[in-house]
Amino acid sequence: MDYKKLTVKLVDKCLSLGADSAEVYLQTSRNLSIRVRNADIETIQEASSGGVGFRVIVEGKMGFSHSNDLSEQALNDTISRAVAFAKLTTPDESNILPSDNRLTRVEGLFDPEISGISMERKIDMALAIEKHAMNDPKITHSSGSSFGEREGEVFIANSGGLSKSYKSSICSLGVGVVAEKDDQRRTGGEYCSRRFFSDLEPLEEIAEKAARKAWELLDPRMVKTQRAAVIFDPSVAPSLLQGVIAALNGERVLQGASFLKDSLNEQFASPLLSVTDDGTKPKGIGSAPFDGEGVPTAKRVLIENGILKGFTYNTRVAARAGVESTGNASRGGYTNLPGIGTHNLYLTAGQYSQEEIIAATPRGLMLKGLTGYGIDPVSGNFSGGATGFWIENGKILYPVEGLAIAGSADQILNGIDMMGSDIDMNRSFASPTLRIAEMQIGGS
Repeated sequence: MDYKKLTVKLVDKCLSLGADSAEVYLQTSRNLSIRVRNADIETIQEASSGGVGFRVIVEGKMGFSHSNDLSEQALNDTISRAVAFAKLTTPDESNILPSDNRLTRVEGLFDPEISGISMERKIDMALAIEKHAMNDPKITHSSGSSFGEREGEVFIANSGGLSKSYKSSICSLGVGVVAEKDDQRRTGGEYCSRRFFSDLEPLEEIAEKAARKAWELLDPRMVKTQRAAVIFDPSVAPSLLQGVIAALNGERVLQGASFLKDSLNEQFASPLLSVTDDGTKPKGIGSAPFDGEGVPTAKRVLIENGILKGFTYNTRVAARAGVESTGNASRGGYTNLPGIGTHNLYLTAGQYSQEEIIAATPRGLMLKGLTGYGIDPVSGNFSGGATGFWIENGKILYPVEGLAIAGSADQILNGIDMMGSDIDMNRSFASPTLRIAEMQIGGS
């Protein structure tokens, strides 16, 4: 079936059934999941799915409905429901649809070879990564390993003349293990996700990282409550900064629910902090030629040398704010209306290795695990549970756990005094090691 032609045809059907303007979002996908545990294949699941969502506007009122049945009668009924729902809602002049038919060219979104690789090879990879992780003498149990893949295609059309589509793929390989010592039990896991099968990390490297995460924090100690430096490992730095990104959501800003609502073009963080959102990155996990409602994606600097350069918007929220969409409409699939999200986030790397940052720290915490929700996007406050390693005189002494770290966004973000060079740009939120000069650390 020619889904691109179908979406255009369905837009016309929406108009004929009473919509003043309409958007059709159609999605197809194929998913494979292989789960292994203790050298046994637990599950192999492969399924194809698809469906279509209709967003219609009637006299400024918006309605939405969706269906996974693409028969003509089911589609007509779904459109009629969306029109009926719209008539029950309140008019809003910001209920508009984008009309920009440009398409950003993004390389490396779809790997045509994934589906041609044999099932046996994929199963063998899941078995092998578990076996390799279990070969570490400090590992006692397996939590399981997995291989997964997804291929999908998105089609979108609206009554403003917009008609676009793109294919994408993603595959992943991961493993989880357990290390035990006396009455201690630690878990560790590692995974790798890529657009292309050939870009997956060697399974031995993934397995070794998982094993190390499980045993490296055995025999932890406690430290006294104090103020000291905190070094954020690349694996935990995004957890701290997610709240900052959430505070840049244009809808939050309009609602007054962002601690950065009045900070546009102002210095609010250390000059070492620069953050970019790039929807055009080749092979990026979050890349796409257009966002969840068809607006072309772009590369945007959100924070530059500690200065807030912009917020994120979809079309509806941008209309309310009197600005243009930034191409940040996010969509969980055909069953959802567009929200606001990011694509591929990354910090600008600095000049120091992690080892150099540790060596330059007289006393502090090397943070490897963080519980909590990062910096609160509304208040800017932060607190969370912490595990990691204690540093004295530039050297790691021993693991620590049961700690709490806290502070305000102003103190934390302006306290960044060292930025690492060890950034993995394959992650959807890529950060190097970074150091906060001083934070409150709660211990014994």
